[in-house]
Amino acid sequence: MTDSRSGADAVVDRRVLVRWRTAIIVAFGIGGITLAAWGPRLPELRAELHVTTGTIGVVLAAVTVGSVAGLLLATPLLRTLGSRRAIASTILLVAVALAVIGLAAALGSVPLVAVAFVAAGLGIGSLDVMINVEGTAVEAAMGRTFLPLMHAAWSGGAALGSGIGAACAALGIAPSVQFVGEAVAIAVAGLVLTRSIPAGARTEEPGEPQTTGRKVLEWLRGWADWRLLLIGVVMLGVELGEGSANNWLTLATRDDHGEPAAVAALFFTVFALTEAATRALGGPFVDRFGRVWTVRVTAALGVLGAVAFILGGTWWIALVGVLLWAVGVSMGFPLGMSAAAESGPDPAARVSVVASIGYFANFAGPPAIGLLAERSSVLTALWLVAAAFVAAFVASGALRPRTAGPTGAAAARA
Repeated sequence: MTDSRSGADAVVDRRVLVRWRTAIIVAFGIGGITLAAWGPRLPELRAELHVTTGTIGVVLAAVTVGSVAGLLLATPLLRTLGSRRAIASTILLVAVALAVIGLAAALGSVPLVAVAFVAAGLGIGSLDVMINVEGTAVEAAMGRTFLPLMHAAWSGGAALGSGIGAACAALGIAPSVQFVGEAVAIAVAGLVLTRSIPAGARTEEPGEPQTTGRKVLEWLRGWADWRLLLIGVVMLGVELGEGSANNWLTLATRDDHGEPAAVAALFFTVFALTEAATRALGGPFVDRFGRVWTVRVTAALGVLGAVAFILGGTWWIALVGVLLWAVGVSMGFPLGMSAAAESGPDPAARVSVVASIGYFANFAGPPAIGLLAERSSVLTALWLVAAAFVAAFVASGALRPRTAGPTGAAAARA
């Protein structure tokens, strides 16, 4: 009887873990859908607000401001509310912000749109930290690598969100209707999926209550942790590569390689699909060879890809470069998040540090490429991407687990 009960308990526990994992994967998808929701509708949004492209750029900067604030607020929110309520509250904030963006656009209120974009960025930034902390906890509980798959869900969500926006634009559906409809769907999904997230904050060890000042001090100490900063270098390298591809790949293909606009768009689609597929399929490779070798291999392929794209004299060499470039950016961010979470106490604060570095590279890298391109060409400026991949390769040793084994998940399994 004892063995039978133990087996039943194991089945129940397995089901709980699977529901938890599924909930976090869906949460990653929600983040990607939200972040890509307004991109295809910017022309209509600009028309409804009666503003210039420059004003839209300033309004979109509000997302960056909110995201940075969200990265800082994620840790105290997790501690105060616990993971389940914190993630549910954050998803609801994202849904409300998206609905307000739509309503404000219909009313033609630029200030209200800007405030809503700040709120959306706040929710997305906080959610990013929280679900990465949860994803790391899922890996430890299940003894397998799942963060790359979870980040693939974010990439897939972004593709889905962009596709929804493009379809609504083609069908003549107003942005306000699209955003409100998506907001309702996101809110409902968030309330349902968060029921499967176990209670607890997973931000610090039990029995270690800290004052607010001590918590802030611990977060600041993360910026003096050389290993955490080296993990940040890996994040910086791959995120600069991803951000540069998102902003400059099509222009470089069109202007410097002389390909038609349709081919340039196809190249970017290939990049996005390759990145998502590598993340979705990369978990077993990580479990077999470990985080360090995975990042070293993908970063090395990223260097080859960037060089092939820059120097490629024919379309097919440039396309091979795009494929390898996408592989290069695919694994560093999720594995860096996982390594940061297990690199010391208070995983949420440590994830916040490296995520801040990654966000900075993603936001600041493309403008740097643009400044360099003004003096030469986009292709010449993209040598910065190759250099960033080299930096990620060199710093990849920092992703080595603190305990023996190829990954933190494997260590937890042992």
